[in-house]
Amino acid sequence: MKQDWKKNEKGIYLPKTSPEVITVPAFKFFMIEGKGNPNDAFFGEYIGILYSLSYAVKMYPKSGNSPQGYYEYTVYPLEGVWDISEEAKKNPGGKFSKNDLAFNLMIRQPEFVTCDFAQEILERIRMKKPNLLLDEVRFGIIEEGRCVQMMHLGRYDDEPESFVKMEAFTEKNGLRRESKVHREIYLSDARKVRGDKLKTVLRFRVKEE
Repeated sequence: MKQDWKKNEKGIYLPKTSPEVITVPAFKFFMIEGKGNPNDAFFGEYIGILYSLSYAVKMYPKSGNSPQGYYEYTVYPLEGVWDISEEAKKNPGGKFSKNDLAFNLMIRQPEFVTCDFAQEILERIRMKKPNLLLDEVRFGIIEEGRCVQMMHLGRYDDEPESFVKMEAFTEKNGLRRESKVHREIYLSDARKVRGDKLKTVLRFRVKEE
């Protein structure tokens, strides 16, 4: 049976539009870090690299071989962990612009993807589509643990309204946000979907107060 995150992992990827607590287990990812304004052209190159790797994994059996444990699945959505640069953190009053943003973009990979197989995929893409950004890609495991999350409907610039709700919920439930770092999971293609129709999962780690 095909593994489809939209059907089999709704708790992780399709939360309600009100805050909730969730424990997120360890997952495997292709990742690439960067800095700067996500509205600039370079950002699309980072996304393209991750998708080229992810679809190379999915389409691997068409080469005549399949990695051990391979199963049919739907490619996972793009995710980003967002912070601000160390330089921006030193600014008086905490002021910063989108140019000061620091990010770790990633796409989750199925369980059958091992470190060796991930390296093989990287080498295949290097041969077919050479790109210096491939040298920046890492494969690894991230376990978020206990988090507060919700579905944000609307423009990215309106996300602070949802974070206010999430932080109030966190405090009300005797929890504390670990840091201003947060995760976004992009369920809509911003190139094709109107801003007010975008769906984005917002999530941050929490601890007991």
